[in-house]
Amino acid sequence: MSTRDLLRRTAEIASDYLESLDERPVRPDATIDELRAVLGGPLPEGPSSASEVIEELARDADPGLMGMPSGRFFGFVIGGGIPAAIAADWLTSAWDQNAGLALPTPSAAVVEDVAAQWLKELLGLPETASYGLVTGCQMAHFTCLAAARHHLLADLGWDVERQGLNGAPPIRVVASTTRHATVDRALRFLGIGTAAIDEVPADDSGRMLMDELRVALASGSGPTIVCVQAGELNTGAFDDFPAAAAACAAAGAWLHVDGAFGLWAAASPSLRQLTRGAELADSWATDAHKWLNVPYDSGLAFCAHPASHRAALGIRSAYLVHGDAAGARDAVDFNPEHSRRARAFPIYATLRTLGRTGVAELIESNCARARELAEGLAELPGCEVLNEVVLNQVLIRFEDDARTDAVMSAVQESGEAWMSGTTWNGRKTIRLSVSNWQTNEDDVQRTIAAFAANSVSVAGAKA
Repeated sequence: MSTRDLLRRTAEIASDYLESLDERPVRPDATIDELRAVLGGPLPEGPSSASEVIEELARDADPGLMGMPSGRFFGFVIGGGIPAAIAADWLTSAWDQNAGLALPTPSAAVVEDVAAQWLKELLGLPETASYGLVTGCQMAHFTCLAAARHHLLADLGWDVERQGLNGAPPIRVVASTTRHATVDRALRFLGIGTAAIDEVPADDSGRMLMDELRVALASGSGPTIVCVQAGELNTGAFDDFPAAAAACAAAGAWLHVDGAFGLWAAASPSLRQLTRGAELADSWATDAHKWLNVPYDSGLAFCAHPASHRAALGIRSAYLVHGDAAGARDAVDFNPEHSRRARAFPIYATLRTLGRTGVAELIESNCARARELAEGLAELPGCEVLNEVVLNQVLIRFEDDARTDAVMSAVQESGEAWMSGTTWNGRKTIRLSVSNWQTNEDDVQRTIAAFAANSVSVAGAKA
């Protein structure tokens, strides 16, 4: 089979999968052991036909695939891939450009720069902010906090890139009790450590208490990073950015925004007020594979201090073809990766396809569906909606932990929808995140019906 025929057949298999999402169970059908039995075995001794391998891989992997691109997948704040993004992602693989350097692949460099400028405009960030396209919000935090580490220590005369952290002035991190675990993990990677975190309490919706932030800043000294949230993981709540920015300015602290999904509210005229003041921060982390609905993996790091960003991550080597002399930006200087995929092509194609109004409509539609889910679920006997649905997150609970877990498991097993469980204020809860461009009113009604049917069956089983 020729390469053209192989890729054509692969496109057919991929299209069949995407077109099956509305009818196939959202949950996987196969267990880990079943998949190992089919996909495992000894390393083949010799070559096989590429067409045979692809056919068998598609067949054997299919039962173990979660319907993450489905409009009824509500776990982990995962968007689907709009068709233009998927097509551009395929082209990215076919073109196979190492996008770390500009001059060897100028198209990748130019598209990345254009896409980043469009993103800053959509997200309401400073036009002069530097950027890095990374794997996800985890590495976006790492990138931003590396820039913060450099900036704060350089102000004290400490060259952390040369001297390391041994003997350096300790960095203090002030963050909410409801922060995402990826912030802690980034601090571990950076050698700052989680013991450096000074926790600030949050209100019942997960918003950092600004009076407590000011107390925390006043009670300590030395280089300080403050981490705030645009979209709390469970409730979707937003911290008070103007107040946080003012407190950080007074204390000389670096302000970092975890905007993994919530920062995209800035792209919607009706939701933009939620992000007011976020532009005053020093750095921002978000994901394109969440609310922009491009395929994995696609994270975004932005920094208001380009020189610190580059100083923290830049690299030079005699054999590399650097773009400085030509006035080109080398992506390798602004993200932790050396060799890297040309992630900008799917982002660029998505922004070209949707435009400003299309991105806003995507965000607003998801938020409307979240409100419909909350309203429908609140009518079910024993079901309580725990949060004000300010964005796309819906947090629910039944009478007790046991029934909450049982209902969630039953809905997952039904295959009609999939969502994750979490803990909120010490109690088991169910979290539904509406982030997929395909989620429509029918998906909402099917999900509510699945909860209705399975909450009754669970109650009957207990009786």
